[in-house]
Amino acid sequence: MRRGQNIFNGIRPTMFAFVLLGQYVCAAHGQFTGPSLGASSAVNQQIEPTKDRSILYPPPRPIQLMQGDLLSVHIFQVQDYTPIVRVSVDGTIRLPLAGVLHVDGLSLQDAETKIAKRLMDLGMYRDPQVTIEITESPSQIVTVTGEMHFVEPLFGEKRLYDVLAAAGGLPPAASHTITINRPGIPEPIIIDLGTNPAKSELADVPIFPRDTIVVSRVGVVYLLGAFKLQGPIPLQQNSPLTLMQAAAIGGGVGFEAQKNDLRIIRTVGLERKVVKVDLKRVFNGKDPDPILQTDDIVLLPTNAMKAAIKGGGLGTLQGIASTSVYALKY
Repeated sequence: MRRGQNIFNGIRPTMFAFVLLGQYVCAAHGQFTGPSLGASSAVNQQIEPTKDRSILYPPPRPIQLMQGDLLSVHIFQVQDYTPIVRVSVDGTIRLPLAGVLHVDGLSLQDAETKIAKRLMDLGMYRDPQVTIEITESPSQIVTVTGEMHFVEPLFGEKRLYDVLAAAGGLPPAASHTITINRPGIPEPIIIDLGTNPAKSELADVPIFPRDTIVVSRVGVVYLLGAFKLQGPIPLQQNSPLTLMQAAAIGGGVGFEAQKNDLRIIRTVGLERKVVKVDLKRVFNGKDPDPILQTDDIVLLPTNAMKAAIKGGGLGTLQGIASTSVYALKY
């Protein structure tokens, strides 16, 4: 009996691990059967692209001077008048021979006219031709954030594709639905870039200074459990991802997989649903290959005995065989 007791003492850690694993699988099954908590509003809403053409394609805007702009002022054929001034916090500039002028919010043309009029009223010049060049501006920029991080000077108007190209182009995980936050527009502007080259011109909308372009991350599907590679899989734009494709991207299923008990965990509104799939029947073409959706969790449980054999190798297999032989004797 001492020999038998030694054998059982040797397998107690393994049996204990099986019990814990079994409890974990049961707990996981119960965890995803109820409603998801912590949300107080509707989720998974479809974002509709902006369709108002007056918002998408506004008329060209003149460049406006703002606080912090660094200006270089010139008078045609006057070599010795080239002051460089910055628009102060109160929106004014101080020029030689002209004094203090308020220029914040003025277009370049209006500011040039205002300076020329001041110089004529003071009798400094007769019909001066004033030109202003913005050499530095903290406000004449466009910001790209989200999956991309980029700030570009923008004087006048550019197009969306120009800005995205200057930022290095969309990364693979970036969504093709772009959000533009524009001062003076109460709601975000939603642009669907799509994948049809024939319609790409419609998405190439004008971009103005102080616009913020938000490039969100595309939806992902999560692989958990007995896949060789676990983690998120980005969903390609307008390209459905099936369960078999996801399994292939995950490196296939492991030896320890419980193929007849795969679960697809999907959140619909505030409810979390669980769909059980027999992966072996799907692989054999006997059941349809499910199409996965954004934020789906694909959980493939493991067989406790197979997982222990895989983790422990030949030693664990020999231990289980020895235990079986001992049990048959008694």
